[in-house]
Amino acid sequence: MQQTSTSRWRRRSALRSGVFTGLAQIVVAFAAAGAGALLAHRFGRNAETDGFLAAYAVYLLFVLVAQSFRMVVVPELTRAAAEGRLAGESRAFALAFLVVGVPVSLLVAVFADPLGQLITGSLPESSARVASRALIVLVPAAFGQLLAALAASALAALDSYGTAAFGFALGAVAGLVVFAALSARHGLVALAWGLAVNATCALAVPLLGLARRNALRGAWPVRLEFGPRLWRLVEGAAVPLSIQACYLLGLRFAAYLGVGRVTSFSYAYLVASTLVGSTAFSLGLISSAPLTRRGIDAVAAGRHVVHAAWVSLALVGAAAGVFALVGGQIMGVVLGSAYGGEVGTQLGHLVVYLAPWMVGWVGFAVAYPLVFVAGRERWLLPLAAAGFLLCIPLGLGLRAAEGLAGIAIAIGIATLSITAGLLRMLSPRTFAIAAAGLARLAVAIGAAVALAFGGAAVLLPAIPAAVVGVLVYAALVYAMRSLGLSEAWAYVRGLD
Repeated sequence: MQQTSTSRWRRRSALRSGVFTGLAQIVVAFAAAGAGALLAHRFGRNAETDGFLAAYAVYLLFVLVAQSFRMVVVPELTRAAAEGRLAGESRAFALAFLVVGVPVSLLVAVFADPLGQLITGSLPESSARVASRALIVLVPAAFGQLLAALAASALAALDSYGTAAFGFALGAVAGLVVFAALSARHGLVALAWGLAVNATCALAVPLLGLARRNALRGAWPVRLEFGPRLWRLVEGAAVPLSIQACYLLGLRFAAYLGVGRVTSFSYAYLVASTLVGSTAFSLGLISSAPLTRRGIDAVAAGRHVVHAAWVSLALVGAAAGVFALVGGQIMGVVLGSAYGGEVGTQLGHLVVYLAPWMVGWVGFAVAYPLVFVAGRERWLLPLAAAGFLLCIPLGLGLRAAEGLAGIAIAIGIATLSITAGLLRMLSPRTFAIAAAGLARLAVAIGAAVALAFGGAAVLLPAIPAAVVGVLVYAALVYAMRSLGLSEAWAYVRGLD
């Protein structure tokens, strides 16, 4: 009886953890969208916004490292918690990050001007000036997010997700409030200040949670091992950095297409990453600790990837269909008149062109934690380098052929290639199961989107077609539930 009760509690706990984490990601995404809308309404679409968003891309790179570090370190901290070493291991990681973060932040402040010119490329001088000012604030804020990720990971090792989720959500909202309050007087740099407040809240809340659980006290490790700990961060961040570097490369490619194209591509990427982050990242994160405890074989790993992708992509498909039909109207309303008309339509279509990237990123988010659960990190650095190098000729060639749409497709192909490499690293059997399952899933979701939204678009104006398309799509996905969705939902609910 006791065992049954515990099992039911864990199932509810796993599902609740996923909901909390997903809701936090949604709050973070909406806060980011609110900041983006405020940015667009107050500052428009010009060389200054291009400069700030180029610096913001660097911040996003570090934030992605922080998010990925949660996937990397949760298995290790879960084992440490089982052996009573969690507090010491967590403090040792934090000290290692500070040893790097403090001097790097100082160097960025000293060399802000040349760094601003470097990341803005051929854009006007005003872009470089804005980027330089933003980097001075954004880089320390990014390291703060890394420490927040460490604190959240320590809580995850204790099966606690709600506290960290609240911290990230609170930080996002607080950062938006700061930007709204200060942007009229201080300009674009106010958004950087808001992101610094965001990082402070995201770190403070989980630290308080750890203190309440008395999880900050404990013996230090016998050896601090700064080098090996930082190497784990480098090794674990290599693939996420490669994916984000492909995006940064896309921004550089977009800069050569003219002023405003970097801003357009940035907003489209923000929308696409929001769609996949609220589901796939959450599922990948909450599965790390339970899979570490119970272990996982090649067949189970492949099925895990397919099940998690089903839940994520079923939701992403609906959003992509809506953007295909009314993305221009949505962007015009949210971002203001500068993003209406042809510019807004282009943004909506760019989200659709990022569909291969979204599929690849979902696969990455659910497969990446398994690499560390299974201890298969050996080929991460070569895989990361190969993915980035592949993106260079793809981006140049497809930009010449299709402009911004070609750049979006290029980073999608590169991301899919990286995901395929991760699956192969796990085992040939995992790759076969996951690749076949993801291919079937992509075809099924793509067909449902085309039939529902494409058919509605033929018969109705754009807005009614989007509404009808969502309803028809939902009916088609429900009808296809026997192809894997029902099993995937049961699997996610059963994670413990």
